[in-house]
Amino acid sequence: MKKKLIWLFTIVIIIGAPATYMYMTQVNSSTAEPTRSVVAVEKGNIIEKALAVGTIEPEFQVEVKSKVSGVVKRIFAEPGTYVNQGDPLIEVQPDPTPLELAEAKRNLELSEIQVNNIAANLERQVQLKDRGMISENEFEESQRSYNDAMVRLQMNREKLELLESGKVTIGGIEIESVIKAPISGYVLDKMVNIGDPVVPLTSYQAGTVLMNMADMSNLIFKGNVDEIDVGKMQEGMEVELKIGAIPGGIVKGKLTKISLKATIVDNATVFPVEISIVDAGEHTLRAGYSANADVIIKRLEDILVIPERLITFKEDKAFVEVLTDTITGTSVEKEIQTGSGDAIDIEVTDGLVEGEKILERPLRSLTL
Repeated sequence: MKKKLIWLFTIVIIIGAPATYMYMTQVNSSTAEPTRSVVAVEKGNIIEKALAVGTIEPEFQVEVKSKVSGVVKRIFAEPGTYVNQGDPLIEVQPDPTPLELAEAKRNLELSEIQVNNIAANLERQVQLKDRGMISENEFEESQRSYNDAMVRLQMNREKLELLESGKVTIGGIEIESVIKAPISGYVLDKMVNIGDPVVPLTSYQAGTVLMNMADMSNLIFKGNVDEIDVGKMQEGMEVELKIGAIPGGIVKGKLTKISLKATIVDNATVFPVEISIVDAGEHTLRAGYSANADVIIKRLEDILVIPERLITFKEDKAFVEVLTDTITGTSVEKEIQTGSGDAIDIEVTDGLVEGEKILERPLRSLTL
């Protein structure tokens, strides 16, 4: 019986020892500190940028309106069409109400009657003046009344003509129902369709916007920049534009305007900026393209740089862990002085030399 127990104990030891060794090896390897990678101090470039978010827009945009009221009868140009100055855009058919037309005709008739009466009275005044029976002032007053009546007659005649035919010439200026292009450029938007009513542009009302036009050869970027960056920016700075509709394409620009007044967008304080397009390359830009603008604040070349993630900050001081012995893996913590950064790399102005090895910061494990 004792021999059987001895043999059983021996077999357990033989089988269990390797398993125990493998288990302990796995535990030790899992709890051991992972190998930390090394980054060399090297020379590189740092570009400090300020981000502006906005859209591509025409520098000048014109609203097309009508000087006559009515309804849209015909449309000559659709959005995207290039037109020259003076080309027809929209024809507006006068559509006066029966009351407006009747009133215009009645005013014309009354003006004609008034002119005839004043003209007859003026003729009598001429005879009385020749006989010396009225003064010069009385005669001049009669002439002024006649001239005023003639002006009112002409105005009522022109108003009726405009209501009936849709065109009239006033003071050598032809006013007609066909609205023509005020500039050479592209039709961007069309706000009306055939049959829509049109309110005329006058001194007391804005009038209906029929179309929007723009010269697409002069495009600019309009956007907003955060208040944190605006203090670093100056007009004339170089800009790189990244257009959402042109992946990988870079458009060159120049900062031309920084607003003096901030605005609030999504509860953030921002400043509007404008950027002129300097070189679009082979890309075709369109109004309304969304874009991000990188304003180049500072460009540093051939300087010592390290990844910003390697730095540990303590009491407003920057430290890195420098590898001193590659065989034993010993290291020392050194204080360094930093300069400009681009959120990935940062300039080292003092404390390191080219070629030194910096240890990555140890990884932190999450404890559940």
